[in-house]
Amino acid sequence: MNGDKPKQIDRRAKQLKRRRFYQMSFDYRRGGLPGYLLQNRETLVPGEKVLSAPAGRRGFPAYPARPHFLLDRKAGRLPRDLEMFNAYWLVSDQTKAVFQTIDHSGFEFFPCDVSLPEGEYQGPAYWLCDVVRILDALDEAASRLKICKRGEPDYIYIGEKYYDIAGGARLAFKEDAIGAAHVFRMAYREPTVICDDVLKDACKAASLMGIKFRDALKL
Repeated sequence: MNGDKPKQIDRRAKQLKRRRFYQMSFDYRRGGLPGYLLQNRETLVPGEKVLSAPAGRRGFPAYPARPHFLLDRKAGRLPRDLEMFNAYWLVSDQTKAVFQTIDHSGFEFFPCDVSLPEGEYQGPAYWLCDVVRILDALDEAASRLKICKRGEPDYIYIGEKYYDIAGGARLAFKEDAIGAAHVFRMAYREPTVICDDVLKDACKAASLMGIKFRDALKL
């Protein structure tokens, strides 16, 4: 049986190499005003205009209450399974279940209260969601993008460098730096979320609405 171990390791390595990676974001192509309205912003973040991650890390601050969303069709469209809300995603209960099943440690969630202008809300639960894993996994030599570095005349970012993908890019990643992770934020471009085909396929199989995937090799 010991003779089978190298073959098993080699097979696992080949499976990892076949993974494809995608930029994962909310699907902005469905326009219109949002009909999901935060009712208690001042309670959550007094004096602030948006909900944002704590300084120096991802995730959520210690909110004193649950975010309370009013779903109002007269104001705009109701939320899909994933929407952008300030620095976070607003996701349905089904989306949370898929995310946690595929990569439990890659996400954090904060429960929300939901109400309607009239009557009792009986729909799915909603959560604020954040991708909290950050990996320095870009294979710069195999990628095509602009790398902005500290000390350059037009450098306007924080940190030693920043990845700029405006205008198109090809992003290749190092499998050994990603390991078993299925979702992560890019070090040096933290707003960008990357997932693999395992998470993408799970979202598609669950028919989740509101998520956009772009091949990282063809941005």
